[in-house]
Amino acid sequence: MSSGSHPRATSDPETVYAERRRIAGTVFEHARDIADAGISAITTQIPGYSARDTGFRADVHDQLARLNRTGFEAMLDKRRVTSEDFAYVRRAAARRAQSGLTLVDYINAFRLGQQATWKTMLAHAGESEAAREATLSMVAPLTRFCDLISTQAAHAYLEFQQYLSAEVGGDSRELLESLLDGVLPERGTQLVTANAHGIVADRTAPMVVVRVVVLGTATRRGESSDSDAEVRHLVCASTSRIGVNGLRTLSVVRGGEVVAVPVLGRSGSSDELCERLRVMREKLRSEGISLAIGISPSVSEVAGIPRAYQQAQAALELLPEDGGVLALPQLSPFRYLMLRADDTARHLVDPRIGAALTDDRTRGGVLADTIRAFAAADMNLREAADELRIHHNTAKYRLGRIQELTGRNVRSINDLVELLVAIELQTSQQE
Repeated sequence: MSSGSHPRATSDPETVYAERRRIAGTVFEHARDIADAGISAITTQIPGYSARDTGFRADVHDQLARLNRTGFEAMLDKRRVTSEDFAYVRRAAARRAQSGLTLVDYINAFRLGQQATWKTMLAHAGESEAAREATLSMVAPLTRFCDLISTQAAHAYLEFQQYLSAEVGGDSRELLESLLDGVLPERGTQLVTANAHGIVADRTAPMVVVRVVVLGTATRRGESSDSDAEVRHLVCASTSRIGVNGLRTLSVVRGGEVVAVPVLGRSGSSDELCERLRVMREKLRSEGISLAIGISPSVSEVAGIPRAYQQAQAALELLPEDGGVLALPQLSPFRYLMLRADDTARHLVDPRIGAALTDDRTRGGVLADTIRAFAAADMNLREAADELRIHHNTAKYRLGRIQELTGRNVRSINDLVELLVAIELQTSQQE
């Protein structure tokens, strides 16, 4: 057998792994050098970048450095990249779209930046067998990372470009101001814009007003944060895509908030809209953007939009400091009043009831659950027990225990209401 027919010897796995960490660590440390090489190639080969000012180039340089740190940091930590890792990519894509850069130039810049990464990695790999094997083992994960990042960037660019196209001319902003006055324009481009979003004259499909406030943005150490205005436009672009009627939602940055008027349509519902807004909030929160979202009850006439706008503000005021999504249509009048209650209302709760409920909460809240179930079952104990999936005698014992601890008889309407108010006040205080 000739010497060339012998199987190629492979290096010790631990040695290969050590080399892989060495190479990844070295590239991570040279992230800014890679960005230097990348920005040089980009500005030389792509005219759309060469004519930009120093601020624009610095932003691109920062993005290239972050890309490399993100990819090689994930490799060093042996973890998958997350949506939080992509947050800056999406924001950078929005800035590129807003600057008027073409998508072709943007994707080409990604390609040149990746080439600079590969060249640096090969330059620092070394010539040993273990180094070559380590380098080969990094090809697949780095290729996946590059494909994933460029795909995310392209999608974000296109989404924001669509949003910008809708903003051209200011028709959306002027239309919103008119709607907030309770008036639908009778002619012209604003009327066309309204119709395109499902808002028509006379009685129309149900619609709501959504008000979104950005509470803050999180950045990693050493990273610069986007301006408040940039973040609001990103949020506005996301909000414009939450429609439940097959149409885009009218969404506008208005001062320090984002205001949207989704038309629910015949097949849409407030519940579906709220769920989409919750998904949107969670997605943006994973990218470091914290939101508070208030949703009004539905209206069927443009004249009702000003009132709905104020009601959406009322919903915002009921949210905790860390934000969330609150839709007035999903609240009962009773629950709404409890959320609006002040400290005086809480001080009016009998101390015996407050102490009993506080102790019950530490034990799992079974007595409070029983009171709620008993009220929901129209004071039918057997139905309440079935709902709680407990024996009738267990439910009966709990009612007796409630009376013993609070001095209130749940079979008395007045006492039952007092207990329910105390439960809701305590619950709203904990939220």
